[in-house]
Amino acid sequence: MNVLLVSAAIVILDQVTKVFTRNSLELYQSVPVIKNFFHLTYVTNDGIAFGINIPGGNYLFTIVAVLLTGVLSWYLWQSRNKALLLRLSLAVILAGAVGNLVDRVVYGKVVDFLDFMIGSYHWYIFNIADSAVTVGMGLFLYYSFFRDSKEHITSPS
Repeated sequence: MNVLLVSAAIVILDQVTKVFTRNSLELYQSVPVIKNFFHLTYVTNDGIAFGINIPGGNYLFTIVAVLLTGVLSWYLWQSRNKALLLRLSLAVILAGAVGNLVDRVVYGKVVDFLDFMIGSYHWYIFNIADSAVTVGMGLFLYYSFFRDSKEHITSPS
């Protein structure tokens, strides 16, 4: 399986949904999809994750994102003959990193729009790229803790 096709599909989906958000909603507009649970809410983030902002943070985070994208690409290349789950996890993380990096480079900020809440608890607004990084990291941790150790135990030396 060519996991880079998965990466490309995620980046395209991420960018299409962000274009839709920019073109369909006003900044800070919120449209209930499932009232009091899931809304489409257009916000931008020029800081680090969860809206954390530091002086020069956008430039610093863009540079770090470029470097980490390079490291992820290299690691994915080095893992090209390893387990599909490992390669898939890296490809999904890479897609998320690229999706948000495109926003930072082109617009100077990241578009977020997925807004979930339960009662008075309101999660941070995020996007497809953020979801990809989270899911990819979950897969990577699962592989690292549960699958990789079994492969080492069962593989002949």
